[in-house]
Amino acid sequence: MTGQLTLFDTTPPPEPDPAEGRLRRVHDEARDIAARLPAGVFFGTSSWSFPGWKGLVYSSTRTQAALAREGLREYAQHPLLTTVGVDRSYYAPIPVDDLREYASQLPPGFRCCLKAPAAVTAMALGAPGSQVPNPDFLSVDRLVADLLEPCAAVFHEHSGPIILEFPPFPRQQRLAPAEFHARLDRFLGALPRAFEYAVELRDASLLTPAYRAILASHGVAHTYNYWSAMPMPAAQAAVVPPEASDFAIVRLLLRPGTWYEGQRDRFKPFDRLVEPDEAMRADVEAVTRRALSRGRRVFILVNNKAEGSSPLTVMALARSLAGTMRRAT
Repeated sequence: MTGQLTLFDTTPPPEPDPAEGRLRRVHDEARDIAARLPAGVFFGTSSWSFPGWKGLVYSSTRTQAALAREGLREYAQHPLLTTVGVDRSYYAPIPVDDLREYASQLPPGFRCCLKAPAAVTAMALGAPGSQVPNPDFLSVDRLVADLLEPCAAVFHEHSGPIILEFPPFPRQQRLAPAEFHARLDRFLGALPRAFEYAVELRDASLLTPAYRAILASHGVAHTYNYWSAMPMPAAQAAVVPPEASDFAIVRLLLRPGTWYEGQRDRFKPFDRLVEPDEAMRADVEAVTRRALSRGRRVFILVNNKAEGSSPLTVMALARSLAGTMRRAT
């Protein structure tokens, strides 16, 4: 009889999404690696809103905007992703309600590495060629108002080290290393002690014994970056020992000699390793082992533009570190 309902629904069930099975396998492997890692090492990515990470970090298709709002909950379930970089705070203050929403998605003890605002760490603001001097360069008051006070109010449990990234000086406003170091010394000395801080340089001429002494005098860490115009992390560690502070940060951003736009276009959608760098990985492992041997904490943050896919770089680094630390013991 036409139109009569059948007793049984013959519609086949939807096919399972292969990404869910892949993610379960990723978690199983990551859990095994995490169990062999030494205490005190925290892996994470520079941000988390990448739809291409489906099957690596996320179980379903979601837009970049949706992941930016609500992706941290699933991100933090990955056994190896135990910290994350918050780059958003570099470009503008994060509203308190957004910080509160981030906190609601994170498990207890999960700490994020937030970047200080460019309004504090950049000598000039604006697009290249039309930059204007920044009146708040190295302003403690601006750092407190834009980042530290909101974090203290609703995000303190999840606030890890604050990264003070100093971009290259504009040519017409270039500071001599001695002048920059003097100003940095005064700035670090005035920072509130309720937070931990790490300086990231983007100008190799500033990486000197005088800089090392300033960090040591204020209990501030150095950020060992892998970036276009900086020496490799192990070379930086020869100037600033990773055991010199209570913790170390490693940020893997761009292979030296490459630039953001080129790597972004080559590596999209960030779901595979396009250009593994074994020399970089060996440097990261050496710096990490050296810091851990002295009981220091190490935060390792990976950008997609380092090798092509942050989660896969994290897996490779953690797998290698777990193996070498096990052999060492």
